[in-house]
Amino acid sequence: MVRARSVVKVARRPEVRLPALEAYAGGGLEPDGDYDGLEFREEDFAGQDGGGARFMDCALTGCALDGTRLHRARVLDSVLIGIRGVGTDLGEATFRDVEVVDARLGGVQLHGAVLERVLVRGGKMDCLNLREARLKDVVFEDCVLVEPDFGGARLERVAFVGCAVKGADLSGVSLADVDLREAVSVEIARGVDRLSGAVISAAQLMDLAPVLAGEMGIRVEG
Repeated sequence: MVRARSVVKVARRPEVRLPALEAYAGGGLEPDGDYDGLEFREEDFAGQDGGGARFMDCALTGCALDGTRLHRARVLDSVLIGIRGVGTDLGEATFRDVEVVDARLGGVQLHGAVLERVLVRGGKMDCLNLREARLKDVVFEDCVLVEPDFGGARLERVAFVGCAVKGADLSGVSLADVDLREAVSVEIARGVDRLSGAVISAAQLMDLAPVLAGEMGIRVEG
């Protein structure tokens, strides 16, 4: 009897179609602010508080988010291009039908966040905190993720395409239909035993073999 080969479910990508946008008039972010159909271009939001704000049908291009507080913000049907920042607080935020292009971010807090139908293309993210987050239909494409922390997160239909993943923490993670085969490189610092639910290539298996052996207590000599 021939066993049917299991098929990895493909992540659904966002289909963002922005309406004609109105230029943001300035004034800074406000907690629980409501931003609809706006274009934010080269704005400096460093240190500002937009906790609980809602961004709907918006485009943020070249904006600075250093230390910006966007805790529990909602970003819906929007595009973020060339955003940059260190220490941005997006804890428990919601991203739905969003494209993030060429971002340069460091130490971003996305713990407890919900990402659904999100495309992260290009750019580099250092020390991305996604602990206890929920990712569904998310694609990381042609980007660099340095020491991303997925501890306790749930990933469903998540793909890594043409990107480099360095020093990932998968402690306590739950994976379903996670496709790593097209990643340029995959380095796992912790939680390699949590790869159940992911699919990797034969070459990646060879690269991960020393880590897997160490996790299983296997001593390799000779």
